[in-house]
Amino acid sequence: MPVDQHTAALLGMLEQSGMPPMYEGTPDAGRAQYLALTAGTRTPEQVVAVGSTEDLTVPGAVGDLRARVYRPEGEGPFPTVAFFHGGGWVIGDLDTHDNMARHVCRGGRAVVVAVDYRLAPEHPFPAAADDAVASARWIAAHLDRFGGDDRMAVAGDSAGGNLAAVVAQVLTAEGTRLSGQFLIYPAVDAMGEYPSRVENARGYFLEQPTMDWFYGHYAGAFDDAKDPRLSPLHAADLSGLPPAVIVTAEYDPLRDEGEAYGEALRAAGGEASVTRYAGLIHGFFDMGTASPAAQAAIDESSARFGELLHR
Repeated sequence: MPVDQHTAALLGMLEQSGMPPMYEGTPDAGRAQYLALTAGTRTPEQVVAVGSTEDLTVPGAVGDLRARVYRPEGEGPFPTVAFFHGGGWVIGDLDTHDNMARHVCRGGRAVVVAVDYRLAPEHPFPAAADDAVASARWIAAHLDRFGGDDRMAVAGDSAGGNLAAVVAQVLTAEGTRLSGQFLIYPAVDAMGEYPSRVENARGYFLEQPTMDWFYGHYAGAFDDAKDPRLSPLHAADLSGLPPAVIVTAEYDPLRDEGEAYGEALRAAGGEASVTRYAGLIHGFFDMGTASPAAQAAIDESSARFGELLHR
């Protein structure tokens, strides 16, 4: 189907804004641009309501990391979800993804712990993966401080979906039982050749040159694109992983690899619900205020993740 009309209008506004492509600038400029496009345009009325929030720190691989806890309304205990933001491992933070974490909290009926891992190029691969694993280990050991029972899951979008998948693999291998993983248009195959990488390379918000810019800053000096900490689709063993809710967008260069990951999980004997949202683009999980179709996809997928956690 064509691009959703409200999303197309948003893309038109971005094109007319005269904003330079992110890949032509510095990481600091990209971070400021992304913050302006997300938190900078969000009105108080557009902030998704949750029971409460709390800023704190959690241990990373080499030091403390900023984190934010989102608690749903009502009485617990609740599942606990470790959430990792997207942004190509180069941009993004707790504020750019505040509403996404709120949607996961509200729709999943879960306590969400969003982790602000170290970014590249200041901290290249595998810093983000190491931070995600270290923080998730700590969260798993302190569930009494968060959701209050033994249900723990992981979630993330784009590069954060990559980190959530990596965490699920590592913690499962270590013997930690996870209740689920919510992978929102995840980047799971760093060098894969997929039709969606060609079909959607330009014009749909996330463009191939930007993806190359992200990868270059994060892992450009690394010589193994199939390392499972970078490309979780290429892990030697995908059996025994927690059930997954995977969502992709029709006009997203990452569409096909996200769907391939779901197929690989099922081939390994796992459970994976994979939904492609027609007419939508990469980043739709933060476009609900501009597009009713995006909001419907956010609500539906978050509720599906909640059903998984509470079954």
